[in-house]
Amino acid sequence: MNYLDLLKLAAPEVVVVVTALVVLALGLMAQRGTGICSAVAAAGLLFAAAAVLMLPQHATLFGGMLVITPLTSLFKIICLALAFFTVILARGESTPRNRGEYFALLLLATIGLMLLVGSEELLMIFIGLELTGLSLYVMAGFDKSDPRSAEAGLKYFLFGSTASAFTLFGLSFVYGVCGTTGLVAIGQKITGGPISPLLAAGIVMTLIGFAFKIAAAPFHLWAPDTYQGAPIPSAAFIASGSKVASFVVLGKIVLVGFGPAHGSAAWHGLIAGWSPVLAALAALSIVIGNLVALAQSNVRRLLAYSAVAHAGYTLLGLVAGGREGFGATLFYTTVYAFTLVGAFGVVALVRREIGGDDLSHFSALRSRSPLLAGCMAIFMLSLAGLPPLAGFFGKFYLFSAAMRAGENHGLLWLVALALLGSFVSLYYYLAVLKAIFSEPGTDNQNSEPSSSIKLDFLQELSLTLLAAGIVLLGLWPMALVARIAASLP
Repeated sequence: MNYLDLLKLAAPEVVVVVTALVVLALGLMAQRGTGICSAVAAAGLLFAAAAVLMLPQHATLFGGMLVITPLTSLFKIICLALAFFTVILARGESTPRNRGEYFALLLLATIGLMLLVGSEELLMIFIGLELTGLSLYVMAGFDKSDPRSAEAGLKYFLFGSTASAFTLFGLSFVYGVCGTTGLVAIGQKITGGPISPLLAAGIVMTLIGFAFKIAAAPFHLWAPDTYQGAPIPSAAFIASGSKVASFVVLGKIVLVGFGPAHGSAAWHGLIAGWSPVLAALAALSIVIGNLVALAQSNVRRLLAYSAVAHAGYTLLGLVAGGREGFGATLFYTTVYAFTLVGAFGVVALVRREIGGDDLSHFSALRSRSPLLAGCMAIFMLSLAGLPPLAGFFGKFYLFSAAMRAGENHGLLWLVALALLGSFVSLYYYLAVLKAIFSEPGTDNQNSEPSSSIKLDFLQELSLTLLAAGIVLLGLWPMALVARIAASLP
């Protein structure tokens, strides 16, 4: 294969790299021209999505370092779409300054996500993780005028570097046992017999590293401070794009690479493997995330702890295993990511116009901006899992896949815990809606109905599209479910 063929197959990544360099140059040349940087970044993401559509159906380069399948193409487009909405969200922010550098970092993080999604080789997966992580660390601490942003970036970096060390050690142990870094070859090397101690250590350490990336308890301690302190566009992309790519690659690692070492998390027949580890992470995440979220008065911090709980829900599909379980995980993480980008978009506008993102700042939002109130209601109700929104079908899909996994409903305990967590989550999601739709009071300075919130057209359009997408995917979920199912091997 010559370099021209390689460039054709890696065209989406090349387009994003070139766009990042152009945006960086424009930012340096025109310090005041913030609009041109966001426009070029958005255009580059659209061109990259078009390049994904022109890729062949199947191709494999360098032993799995770059793999093109319908599944990888679909989730590259999803990652590009999340980055596009993040660019629109950052466009109206008064911070961060130095927009060219900020959008360049966002595009570099997007390249890392695309490498994660499009690889089935451990070395390339680790490179994608590091490229994404290093970009997101800087994005989290980008606002130099806010001490909380520096704190968020530092905590994210310290926890992230520790998790990267765990991941690298785990992958090195797996390589030492299997003698290969390709996921398919690793799956062929691992037999269904007893797991060697070195392989068990490698699997556990790898799962610990990815548990940090998806903010699963007890490896979630970075998430609340990062979500609350980072610039809102950074927090939105960390919570959405990073999670989507992490769940895609985690599913490929455990189901393709570690597949024979599945084990069982059934209540009546526990068998050692990666499945009981993920089940324990899911249970802890659901309990800790929902209980701690009840005590939160800051909306961004509330969304952080709810993200911990949603990581637990999403892990159910991987614990269930198989095509149906993986498909349920992919559907739910996609719906959750777009919902969270929309929710952070509303939080950004409220913070910009009112000056904060506590529950009190959302008081009487219905009177200030009916559009923002309606969109936030859709996002919160979808996160709560109420019909007819996409979050309801996503949870139903996950829970039904877990119930059908194994024999004698072995994962019933985990599904029951997830259902209980969903009921608990109704309280704090409805608390946000109570503040939004409450009548303006005379004792609250943040509740003046006359001070309406002015919306930028592109931000208004993007929030409307996100809310409409959540409603449509709830009414016609098969539009995405069928696409994901058809793309799975």
